Amino acid sequence: MSAADTRLATATDTPVGPADVLAAAERIAPHVRHTPLLRCDTLPGLPGRPGVPGLPGLLVKAEHLQHSGSFKLRGAANAMLALGADEVVAGSSGNHGIAVATLGRTLGVRVTVVMAAGAAEAKELAIRALGGRVLRVPGGVAERDRYAKEFATRTGAALVPSSDHALVIAGQGTVGLEVFRDAPELDTIFVPVGGGGLLAGVCLAAAHLPRPVRVIGVEPEQARRYAHSIAAGRPVELPPSDTVADGLRGQRPGELTLPIVRHRVDELIGVDDAAVLRAMDLLHRAGIAAEPSGAAALAGALRSGAAGRSAVVVSGGNSAAVLAAAAKR
Repeated sequence: MSAADTRLATATDTPVGPADVLAAAERIAPHVRHTPLLRCDTLPGLPGRPGVPGLPGLLVKAEHLQHSGSFKLRGAANAMLALGADEVVAGSSGNHGIAVATLGRTLGVRVTVVMAAGAAEAKELAIRALGGRVLRVPGGVAERDRYAKEFATRTGAALVPSSDHALVIAGQGTVGLEVFRDAPELDTIFVPVGGGGLLAGVCLAAAHLPRPVRVIGVEPEQARRYAHSIAAGRPVELPPSDTVADGLRGQRPGELTLPIVRHRVDELIGVDDAAVLRAMDLLHRAGIAAEPSGAAALAGALRSGAAGRSAVVVSGGNSAAVLAAAAKR
C-alpha cells in the first residue's frame, strides 16, 4: 500500500510544481490552441424563466474550442511529447481518449484507449475514427484505470493517464496559466473536477500569482471523491456513478492530484444533474457549445453566486451531436 493510501501528503511531496506548468506551456505550444476568454455578463433565460444577470464580469474559458474539443489535449500533448513513446495506452471516459488519438495520428504513435462500460458510444466512435484502438471493460472508472495500467505493463506501451500523471497535470495547468495571464484582475476561477488533473494543474498555475485568486472545484453530487477524501483525511473510492456529466465520473482521487488540491483549493462545490443541464442550456443559448461536463463549472458558479470578477472553465464540447456532425465532415 502506498503512503498516499494511508495519509494525505502535502503538496511538496508531489513530483510536479508550478515550474512544470511553465515548461509544459512551451512544449505544447505548437500543438494546442490558446483558447479565448469569452465575456458573458448576462446569460439568457430559458423558455419561461428569467435570465441570469447575477454574475457580472463573468468570463468563460472556451476549452470547447480547443483542438480535439476539450482541454484534455494539453495534458496528452505534454505527456506524449515528453515521453516520446511509439505506443501509448490511456484509460478514458472519452475526451482524453480523443485527445490522445488526435496526437497519436499527428505524431505517428499507436494508441489504445480503455473505456468503461458506461462511456459514451459517440466518443468511442470518434476515437476509432482517429485511428485509435478501443477496449471496453466492465465496471466503472476505477476498473478502467486498473485495466489500462495492467495493459500497459503487459504490452510495454507507455501509460498516459487522463489525470494522475505529473506531465498530464502540468499540461492541464496551462488552462489556468492562460486565464491568469489574460485576466490578471480575476478574483475567482471555477474548475470542473473529474480525475482532478485540471483542478490540480490550475492550483499549481495559481501558486505564485501576484494577487490572490480563489480556486473553486466543482464536482457532481454523485461523485464527490475529492470533497469526501479531504474530509476523511485519506483517499476515498466511491462506487460508479451515472451522472450526466460523463467526463466527471471519477471514483477515486489521484495520488498526485489529491495533495495538490488539498494544499491549494479554496472550496469544493457539489452540483446535481439538474443544475448541470440548466447551466449547459444557458451556455448553448449564449452560443457556447458545452457538453454536460463542460457546463459543471458554471453550475457551481451559479450555485455560489460568486462576487467579483469570475471565470468558469468550459472544459469541453464533445456532445453526441457535435461529434456526429464532425463525423459527417
